[in-house]
Amino acid sequence: SFQLTGNPIPQLGFGSTLSDGSGQYLLEKLDELHTELGFAAYTSGTKSMQDVFFITAALMIGTAGLPHVIVRFFTVPKVRDARISVGYALIFIAILYTTAPAIAAFAKYNMMETVNEEEYTEMPAWFGTWEETGLLTWVDKNDDGIITYAPGEAISGLPDIQRNAEGEIVRGAFGEVKVNNTLAEGPNELYVDRDIMVLANPEIANLPAWVAGLVAAGGLAAALSTAAGLLLVISTAVSHDLIKKQIKTDISDKAELLWARIAAAGAVLVAGYFGINPPGFVAEVVAIAFGLAAASFFPAIILGIFYKKMNRQGAIAGMIAGLLFTLAYVIFFKIAFPEYNSPEYWWFGISPEGIGTLGMLLNLAVSYAVGMIFPEPPKEVQELVESIR
Repeated sequence: SFQLTGNPIPQLGFGSTLSDGSGQYLLEKLDELHTELGFAAYTSGTKSMQDVFFITAALMIGTAGLPHVIVRFFTVPKVRDARISVGYALIFIAILYTTAPAIAAFAKYNMMETVNEEEYTEMPAWFGTWEETGLLTWVDKNDDGIITYAPGEAISGLPDIQRNAEGEIVRGAFGEVKVNNTLAEGPNELYVDRDIMVLANPEIANLPAWVAGLVAAGGLAAALSTAAGLLLVISTAVSHDLIKKQIKTDISDKAELLWARIAAAGAVLVAGYFGINPPGFVAEVVAIAFGLAAASFFPAIILGIFYKKMNRQGAIAGMIAGLLFTLAYVIFFKIAFPEYNSPEYWWFGISPEGIGTLGMLLNLAVSYAVGMIFPEPPKEVQELVESIR
């Protein structure tokens, strides 16, 4: 932010003028670069307001329903402490979420200014480093040695790096990493995996190496912390809440621990598969996960606290309905028929990333309807709900 606009605060630099003396605002310059290269203006947006609303709601509601977040409140002794911790959490979340758009704009600007219409042989060292990972690829379609960044795909599918019999990377006439992929139609010659932008941005901006290391360490710490929390919740839910409480109440502690390990191992295998074969880039997958939490857990939590007459049958039926609906929608558009994953085929114009909000509404409706059919919870349960409030 300070390099580009002279303002060290990203949230303010996002709306500031560039420090190159041109007097242009950062977003104005990005719009200009985008239109020059044939892209839509940066500030024009790519999603409808309706879809943005549903995605935003799914992210907000899903956060309140994430099990590994909820269990963190068990570490404080009093309700007052939990509320204070939520206040601090909201402050840091607000800082993070308001910084993200600014970082995205800085990264986009740096990328366009660095690579477009530049000779490959003049590219900085970071370009070649990321090329060797397969997360960034340049294909010289017109054999001029100059990188052309334009709308459309550069290659078909994900990069498949060419290697010789000894396993060494095969390079082209200008030293670029060769790939086995078929070239896509159109002038674009550059493939950039969107998931690398956060990690690559410090290198692109020529920041010190320790900044890139700090970003990488922060990302790794966040991933490990989240994974550990999720594995703990999954293993406990399966071994204690499902096996011990519902299926086999006389199970021993040793057998319960065994089931916890089996559940954790299964979760690791599933996560590993989707890590190798992701249904989308990181932001998409995170939005889908939050949508699933919104469609399944959130209504049960809210109704369990604020509606005394909600019974077990209603909560379970609603969770199953919301989860199955959202999961089926995501699988259809993301895995089974990705060619239909476009606004003209989405229900009500809602993308798979935002469908969790609709699943949440379905959950609420089914929970209430089924809850009305079965008897109310025991009086002592209703009194417990009153005491929680």
